[in-house]
Amino acid sequence: MPERSGWVARQLAEIDGAGDTRAVQVQGRPVVVVTMRGARSGLLRRVPLMRVEHDGDYLAVASKGGAPEHPQWFHNLRVHPDVLVHDGTEQHVRHARLLEQGPEREAWWERAVRAFPSYADYQSSTGRTIPVFVLERR
Repeated sequence: MPERSGWVARQLAEIDGAGDTRAVQVQGRPVVVVTMRGARSGLLRRVPLMRVEHDGDYLAVASKGGAPEHPQWFHNLRVHPDVLVHDGTEQHVRHARLLEQGPEREAWWERAVRAFPSYADYQSSTGRTIPVFVLERR
């Protein structure tokens, strides 16, 4: 499975070595690994994301650290919304649904900022609305 280089590859190597996503934290906070298909290639891609969970569903926040453009995986989820979420030592099949403006998105955004406060800074530093996907049971 192709992987990205740099910090993503290092995080995934640590997680794979431990067999547990709890082997890696970002700013002292937990991550999950989301496995998805590439939008163009169809190849499996894995991305570590901050853990935002509520009632068994997860949130994928396409912040890219407040960059002006969406992360590549945003396009992957738009084309191939069925994913596998690796949380701790468990794996969960989920379906990604992009949340539009409204109460559901607002509630999830609040959960995201509680889970990883830097998201608020990222939103302030970019001119785009950061997309969020709920990764839910079907």
